[in-house]
Amino acid sequence: MLRAMTEALFDLANPLDAVGRWMAAAAAASPQDASRVALATSTSDGRPSVRYVLAKVVDSRGVCFFTSYESRKARELDANPFAALAFHWWETGGQVRLEGRVERLSSEESDAYFASRPRGSRIGAWASPQSQVISDRDVLEARIREVEARFSGDVPRPETWGGYRLVPDTIELWQDRVSRLHDRALYTRDGDRWRCVRLAP
Repeated sequence: MLRAMTEALFDLANPLDAVGRWMAAAAAASPQDASRVALATSTSDGRPSVRYVLAKVVDSRGVCFFTSYESRKARELDANPFAALAFHWWETGGQVRLEGRVERLSSEESDAYFASRPRGSRIGAWASPQSQVISDRDVLEARIREVEARFSGDVPRPETWGGYRLVPDTIELWQDRVSRLHDRALYTRDGDRWRCVRLAP
């Protein structure tokens, strides 16, 4: 596995294809961890923050994740629509760093993903005032009961919840190698093409 991933590191037409393959390889080894990715955002004056989210879609356009539009990360993306993502898969020794502009997904894309979530997660999207201060867990439990009573059948997507796509202009593919002599391929977007250079470990 490690050799195959290394051979695919350089001279790719679109490095996002490799990100998708690496994520699938990691999922085969550890399904629970493969989609976990660190998301770094910052305020308009450059103060950074980072947290883990789940990457639900990786395609030729970028990497998608979902959240409340009222969360801290969403407020920071409204103020500064640039971010960075970092994957690390222990089982395969791969790491990927992406940087670029973040855009909201269409309502149709957000609706489609929301409909695929378990009912409890859909209830939670309505009940949780994400990133806001609450006095105790009882507040959250009460809100969950209210939402469950409100939606006895289908649970629609709240207007305050949806997806984002990070559209990268730089992608680094990093593969673990012996003696810490790792392989690092840095891709930079140049119009419709990607240019690749090798970085020292």
